[in-house]
Amino acid sequence: MMRITPRQGNNGLAQLRIEGRITQQTVEELSLSCEVCLADHSPLFLDLSGVQFVDEAGIEVFRRLRQRGVILLGCSGFLTELLQTNARDDNSVPESAMADESVGEARLLAGLRRGEDAAFEQLVRQYSGRLLATARRLLGNEHDAQDALQDAFLSACKSLSQFTGAAKLSTWLHRIVVNAALMKLRNRRRKPEESIEELLPHFDAQGEWSGKVPTWQVSSDVLLQRQETRVLVRRCIDRLPETYRTVLLMRDIEELDTEEVADLLGVTANAVKIRLHRARQALRTLLEQELASELHPLTGSLAHF
Repeated sequence: MMRITPRQGNNGLAQLRIEGRITQQTVEELSLSCEVCLADHSPLFLDLSGVQFVDEAGIEVFRRLRQRGVILLGCSGFLTELLQTNARDDNSVPESAMADESVGEARLLAGLRRGEDAAFEQLVRQYSGRLLATARRLLGNEHDAQDALQDAFLSACKSLSQFTGAAKLSTWLHRIVVNAALMKLRNRRRKPEESIEELLPHFDAQGEWSGKVPTWQVSSDVLLQRQETRVLVRRCIDRLPETYRTVLLMRDIEELDTEEVADLLGVTANAVKIRLHRARQALRTLLEQELASELHPLTGSLAHF
């Protein structure tokens, strides 16, 4: 049983609330409802907080919709994992496709600079999914992530004259949404952060390890690819104090370089390196504890996590 309820979002954009079970028997109705909204060339938001079950047919529909720029809101942790499983893009992109992308980007920018509403709608539809995911990772809060996304789009439109085309539009937008998320973090009420000293290596007077040195056999990227451990890894990242978690996410997950992170955080590059090193060590300890209690001992270098 599935129920679809049309709603009007606070930003005036189309939104559908989906409730119940998404199965082979109900995916056609879901697809048709979404096509009606997409036919109006309006950005579409799907509220999935009321979804109780999704089979493989439903997951495939959600993946296709997301590729078309539909924004999925309120996904449970389980649904998020299903959507991300086997969803990695193929790295081999034909030159013709890259050329088409460049032409499309140029047309989009031209429309934005002329102030065309259709161009702004295309911008939201095309980039919202990945940018919202970035904001979610940094903020850990759906409401704040959506606010940061909206702020990022408004900031991008106001700063179009500063976009020189030296980088891809998606790269430029990514930096803007990261900055918007960091502004949200700064505006949050600060609370004392817990120390991570107990999670870091300790040495005796002779400079030797005073505790057992963990030996890892499986790399972190393999852990992240395994459905049963991906949630665990992310849960451990969320346990890190904000100062360290933010640097780890920006460097290792969002793949910003050290200088970019330093610039966005207003600290030195050396400070970023120190925080990142300590964050990786603390994360390694947390993973070792979690894996020892929940799974079999898995190991590997977290140096490139």
